[in-house]
Amino acid sequence: MRCDRLWRNARLATMTGDSMGLVEQGVIASQGGLILYAGPEAEAPAFEAAETIDCAGRWITPGLIDCHTHLIFGGDRSREFELRLEGASYEEIARAGGGIVSTMKATRAASEDELVASALPRLDALIAEGVTTVEVKSGYGLDLASELKMLRAARRLGEVRPVRIVTTFLGAHALPPEFAGDAEGYIDHICEVMLPAVAEAGLADAVDAFCEGIGFSPAQTERLFRAAEAHGLPVKLHAEQLSNLHGGALAARHNALSADHLEHLDSAGIAAMAASGTVATLLPGAYYFCRETVLPPVAGLREARVPIALATDCNPGTSPLTSLLLAMNMGATLFRLTVPECLAAVTRHAAQALGLSHCRGTLEPGKACDLAIWDIERPADLVYRMGFNPLHARIWSGQ
Repeated sequence: MRCDRLWRNARLATMTGDSMGLVEQGVIASQGGLILYAGPEAEAPAFEAAETIDCAGRWITPGLIDCHTHLIFGGDRSREFELRLEGASYEEIARAGGGIVSTMKATRAASEDELVASALPRLDALIAEGVTTVEVKSGYGLDLASELKMLRAARRLGEVRPVRIVTTFLGAHALPPEFAGDAEGYIDHICEVMLPAVAEAGLADAVDAFCEGIGFSPAQTERLFRAAEAHGLPVKLHAEQLSNLHGGALAARHNALSADHLEHLDSAGIAAMAASGTVATLLPGAYYFCRETVLPPVAGLREARVPIALATDCNPGTSPLTSLLLAMNMGATLFRLTVPECLAAVTRHAAQALGLSHCRGTLEPGKACDLAIWDIERPADLVYRMGFNPLHARIWSGQ
């Protein structure tokens, strides 16, 4: 059988089945950017490869997936970090005109080229750790022109770097000054003006919202979700980060791809997400950076077999994190996830959180040949170490 490339003498974590799908003497063959075979070398067909790579016993995992980022933004919020160190809360800063609205002003003022240029170092840091797919949200423009600008900038990242970019429209991130005191009017504007324009431009793969006391109510979120569904767009939700508004259950009712944060998720929300297949995306960077004290209900999610993903939540205000490897370590140390859970959380389940299970997240025939090749002794090394990048090579679409 002919193939473009053959990686042999490798150990594989295919991430298939209920665990890591480990193969000690493995081989991967690719053709046209897709995996032809991934499994034991003893069971592999006889391949005629244009190029053969000897992995010298290194481990290969699927390319990592960062399924929740706010990578595109203008400005900087290090001053707010100082204020929090001095005792101010996230809510106090937000209500005083800081937080998301301060980033909105800088993002509106930045050109599309400037947004791309400022995001590239953050994207490059992820790529350097074996990340091959990145979700990027809008939500710092909060008017139509700026939201479209953000989404265009995000898509351009995938044109200038070898990475799959998935875009999410997050117009319902915060209340812009033009609609001060009128959240209902702003949701109307999103549903009637912004969302149709975003959908017509084909710039969003999903729609998200911030369902929270300082964000938008469940009723407002539900109206947005209905509008998204009318345009054929799947939904996601920032839910239960600061309080329990039953956003997890709301997301599940609309078959959301994921509900994210979830520190205050209750048992009813867990049951609803389990029934719908909605992924629980946990964001330990935000938990750490904001010094939260309420842990997400990992034991309940685990018992209900809710898929758990991890992501950086890279953003300027609450998680300026550009290391998915560190997010895995935080998931283990802060949330007590196991090594197999952490690795599934940035591969198989992260793909599910983006609606990409059919083409990414595991090493299986027919899926994209996105690989991360590691200089490690065992998969646990990817979770155990902090500030250490053992990536040997990153393969995207077979290249």
